[in-house]
Amino acid sequence: MTSQQIRKQFLDYFKEKGHLIVPSAPIVLKDDPTLMFSNSGMTQFKDYFLGYKQPKAPRIADTQKCLRVSGKHNDLDDVGRDTYHHTMFEMLGNWSFGDYFKKEAIAFAWELLTEVYKIPKENLYVTIFEGDASENLERDQDAYDYWKSHIDESRIINGNKKDNFWEMGESGPCGPCSEIHVDLRSDEEKALVPGIDLINNDHPQVVEIWNNVFMEFNRKADGSLEKLPSQHVDTGMGFERLCMALQGKKSNYDTDVFTPLIAKVEELSGKKYTGILEDEKDIAIRVVVDHIRAVAFAIADGQLPSNGGAGYVIRRILRRAISYSYRFLGMKEPFLFELVAVLKKEMGEFFPELVKQEKLVTEVIKEEETSFLKTIEHGLKRIDLIINETLSRNEKTLPGAEVFELYDTYGFPADLSRIIAEEKNLTVDEKGFDEEMEKQKQRSKKSSAQKVHDWVILEEKQEVFVGYDQTEVETYITRYRKIENKDGEFYQIVLSKSPFYPEGGGQIGDKGILIPSYTEGFDIANPDVFDITNCSEIVEVLETRKENNLIVSLIKDLPKDAGAVFYAKVNTTDRKNTQANHSVTHLLHEALREVLGTHVEQKGSFVGPDYLRFDFSHFSKMSDEELKLVEEKVNTKIKENIALQEFRNIPIAEAMEKGAMALFGEKYGDTVRMIQFGTSRELCGGTHVKSTGEIGYFKIQNESSTAAGIRRIEAISGDKSAEYFQNLELQIKEISALLKSKDLAKSVEKLMEENSALKSEVESLKKEKAKGETANWKNDFTESGDKKLLVKKVSMDAGSVKDIVFQLKKEVENSVIIILSDADGKPMITVGVSQDLEANYHAGNIVKDLAKEIQGGGGGNPGFATAGGKNLDGIENAYQKALAL
Repeated sequence: MTSQQIRKQFLDYFKEKGHLIVPSAPIVLKDDPTLMFSNSGMTQFKDYFLGYKQPKAPRIADTQKCLRVSGKHNDLDDVGRDTYHHTMFEMLGNWSFGDYFKKEAIAFAWELLTEVYKIPKENLYVTIFEGDASENLERDQDAYDYWKSHIDESRIINGNKKDNFWEMGESGPCGPCSEIHVDLRSDEEKALVPGIDLINNDHPQVVEIWNNVFMEFNRKADGSLEKLPSQHVDTGMGFERLCMALQGKKSNYDTDVFTPLIAKVEELSGKKYTGILEDEKDIAIRVVVDHIRAVAFAIADGQLPSNGGAGYVIRRILRRAISYSYRFLGMKEPFLFELVAVLKKEMGEFFPELVKQEKLVTEVIKEEETSFLKTIEHGLKRIDLIINETLSRNEKTLPGAEVFELYDTYGFPADLSRIIAEEKNLTVDEKGFDEEMEKQKQRSKKSSAQKVHDWVILEEKQEVFVGYDQTEVETYITRYRKIENKDGEFYQIVLSKSPFYPEGGGQIGDKGILIPSYTEGFDIANPDVFDITNCSEIVEVLETRKENNLIVSLIKDLPKDAGAVFYAKVNTTDRKNTQANHSVTHLLHEALREVLGTHVEQKGSFVGPDYLRFDFSHFSKMSDEELKLVEEKVNTKIKENIALQEFRNIPIAEAMEKGAMALFGEKYGDTVRMIQFGTSRELCGGTHVKSTGEIGYFKIQNESSTAAGIRRIEAISGDKSAEYFQNLELQIKEISALLKSKDLAKSVEKLMEENSALKSEVESLKKEKAKGETANWKNDFTESGDKKLLVKKVSMDAGSVKDIVFQLKKEVENSVIIILSDADGKPMITVGVSQDLEANYHAGNIVKDLAKEIQGGGGGNPGFATAGGKNLDGIENAYQKALAL
């Protein structure tokens, strides 16, 4: 049975059992502040379990792309070294939201595994929760009793809280779970050691295959448990492990989930995969075929490699694959990008994003490979320098801090540093390296640490967003909670009616104010007549975000009466400019597709009151003509003053039929909001102008590259575009006054000609002066036998020093010249060695040694070298050191 058939059979089975089959959610999470990636099958259903949203159906089944590479669930370091850990994996799942519970879930699992997939019953074991006295939790007797009707009691095992009580995180829905394990060993191995003794002991052929979680409780922030109002089922079966079991393999990598990728790596690298666990070549191949899946799916879902956040994680995974292939497969040129076509062929039927985004994924991976291979080459030169400096000190241990800097700052793999050191019979100061790594972790932890307290519920109410229609409203707080982070203590509040737009879709969240109704002199029925200038009762809304379908506004201090009625008002100046920038991104998107082609798709955006940023797929720099045409097209639409057409709750199928643009990597519901300005139609939840004329004017300020195949436009509109032209006019007037001319181009051209003539004159004078200095300095050499040394401190510019050094090298035999300059307050060292001494003295090595004194670096060839630095006071030490030469 192929992996495609196995996946299809699972979905068909649960469809027959009344489950709605839904597509996998994006692997990258954009609307969940607690997670970067979908790390389990239940992630996309969190809001259902928390009661913030109603599910599409009471029974759902799917296959979900998951990524476990950060935080609590991190399998990255295990990948490649065993047969079953992965970064990206598929989780097959069936879900019940307040419908069936333990009895039916257990029956479905048993029937599918033994009757449909035909796994021998004698190869299966199950675990149940044994209870936990410290939590006052009893043994899961119901699960035990239901399992007894399917499997022999000797195969039902008690499991502890660690293995058999599933929790979403430190807080949230949780409950006992029942795992199903399969024993894939030979009969001979089973006769020697019973399978029951190997459950949850990390045996590669006795593995957990399916977990049935019974959601009964909610874990509060204070650690206590409370019963959920309704009970749910959340199951997850590892697709790769299931394929291993059904295809009779001993490793996930031997299944057809991975073998086509492995075959391609063998073809490209010329290395044969044998499947040996300890073989570094085989480990590298496993790392490559695992990591390419994770990276490809993440990019297809809209997450590009970058230096921060989720993008950094993706870059790290990709670089780990490149590093392994460089070291153990001898791959010195990009090749991972060629695996994308294989991945698309094998998985494109179930995951159409791979088909749609194949070119983008391929180009991004190729560019990242090319860049990192250059980093490795640069790192090899840097590690050689560290090794040479270590040997020059007659030491055998590379400084841990320097190896860490190479890893942290330059991205050079620490393992590669260790291997190179070992080849030179050296070691790395592991303690020093670990100390630096721990410091970095602590810095990162400190910057992101946040303690979140439980919600204080003032009223159970369905909160609503009214910000599309109102920017001020009478409201009250339904719940609040305290949070503590590096910036201090704050409160998050949820309003019964909120006019504040929560950050999302690239648009920043609204700021504004809350005025309590008890404020002296304030009439909530006539808020506009109240002077807020010196009112101490006003509560400032610092930001607004969305979390678990709640609109959460951040304030510094809780009002003295949190249960009062409030007047909420959005900062309308910022809102007006922000929505102008948001609306113009829609017009920009359409114009880019018209000018560059329909391959253009939005790949990210930022929309604030001061400017907009728009990332899109395109594989070359835009020309000035293209940028001008795009700008003209957008401004034409603005001048036409096209009215907004808003479809607030339109079925997604109908929106797509109307030609709405949907973005890959975004999660859409059955009904969506469509924004239309003439022929521009997009699915969007942001706030917008009522007509394009409100935008004013659109001005592109910059076009650049952010990654392979991704371009970025930065632009302004609204008040900022008006300010831009006002400032431009003012600058022209000031320049015109300075030049005493209205023909600025002609005046500047004349100035440039005069400047060029003066520069030539200055250079000539410098050369004349240098000739004079050369004659004077010939008398300042110190002789040692037949060798001559000149060390001088000067305040001359680099060009003049260079001219003198080259002249002296040519005219003074057997000479070494060292010039230390402090021109413009910057230390610089220049070293020259006459040709007849180059075999004995290397200018590059001399300058590197002296540059340490000025906290700098540099280099050159045996005859000439320079170095700059940061420490001007170090010139004297460098001078004394040079004299000792």
